[in-house]
Amino acid sequence: MSDYNQSELSNQRKKYSDILELVIVFSFLFLIISIYVPRAIWDEEELYENQSHFHMENMYDVQNFYKSITGEYDPDGLWATEVVNSVRDSLTGDSTYLGEQSITLGNKSFMVNVPKGYDIEFDTTFGFPMTRRDTIFDTTATIVMYSEDLSRNDTSYVQKKRLTMFMDDSNFVALLDEVPTKRVEVVSYYDSYMPDSVMYFCPVTDKPYLISLSDEGNAVRVDSPIEETVVRKRYTIFAFKADNHGFIDDGTKSWDR
Repeated sequence: MSDYNQSELSNQRKKYSDILELVIVFSFLFLIISIYVPRAIWDEEELYENQSHFHMENMYDVQNFYKSITGEYDPDGLWATEVVNSVRDSLTGDSTYLGEQSITLGNKSFMVNVPKGYDIEFDTTFGFPMTRRDTIFDTTATIVMYSEDLSRNDTSYVQKKRLTMFMDDSNFVALLDEVPTKRVEVVSYYDSYMPDSVMYFCPVTDKPYLISLSDEGNAVRVDSPIEETVVRKRYTIFAFKADNHGFIDDGTKSWDR
């Protein structure tokens, strides 16, 4: 075989080898995409579903707070949210804002009956339970007090901030020592927030949740506004899908069944 033919054959083999390598690389990339992209889309679907459930829970809680101060539910979720937030704001500025109170929003004036503890229940309902660790610096004092029960002097340990109270006691004998101390204390609290108008709308469709009353207005239901499956293309060959996110009917959540 001539040198020319051998060279041509070598070039063809190299060309086929390069093409094969490209095919392998693209196949590998497609495999990675086909594994991770659907997972990312499923996570996105779950994120929107959880967010929608969170919004629906807030709208249901808003209705209950609205009824606690007005005596009835209101299918207008935006109005109910504005009213319950306004009452909470008023309590922030005036802790005695309780009982029968006149309230004006926009051009509308009406009466509300604010129950005691409204602010605390509001903050715990619309809040995330949290914990933190606080470092507490203190001083422990060693004192001697005369004990009438024991008929003798007795040694006690007290916090320095309470020391004056003991020293003013007629049974106080002596201060022996003061020792600085440090301890870590776990504190539980609520990271509170105010429900807002955004929570009145489905995060997928931007349509308002469906709020309906039953049992002669004594029960309220919050429904997802999604009627047909929402499909949105992702990367041409994949799709984001969102079905109806369920409902809360008089406190019963469809997703907890």
